[in-house]
Amino acid sequence: MYELKTKENDSSVIEFIENVEHPQKREDAYKLLDIFTETTGFPAKMWGTSIIGFGSYHYKYATGHEGDAPLVGFSPRKAKISLYLAAYNPEREALLADLGKYTAGKGCVYINKIADIKVEVLEALINQSVSFLRETYPEK
Repeated sequence: MYELKTKENDSSVIEFIENVEHPQKREDAYKLLDIFTETTGFPAKMWGTSIIGFGSYHYKYATGHEGDAPLVGFSPRKAKISLYLAAYNPEREALLADLGKYTAGKGCVYINKIADIKVEVLEALINQSVSFLRETYPEK
């Protein structure tokens, strides 16, 4: 059976951020840590080796594949900062239109730096993602 590689663990979030090479990305990671913590009310946890996640939910697909994932999170990667927000939320696109400078993939939103986006829109996206995932995957 398939084993998830990205699991919540006890690695230090601060130590991870301190090891981000680029000073601007490191500074933005601390700002995002504050934004996500204050917005969600959840403590930051490392997921795998490079994702800082907040809260968690258990998903199970029709295929039988299931696992745990953070409700929301981010990762200060070398190229861009990845924001992990609910992908299939129908209200996501409307908020993204107001976010600022970003690109998006299937499950991630990518930004170069916090200065490129509107923080209040990011906070709305975080809240919307948490609500959507809680409704879609209610705790049992």
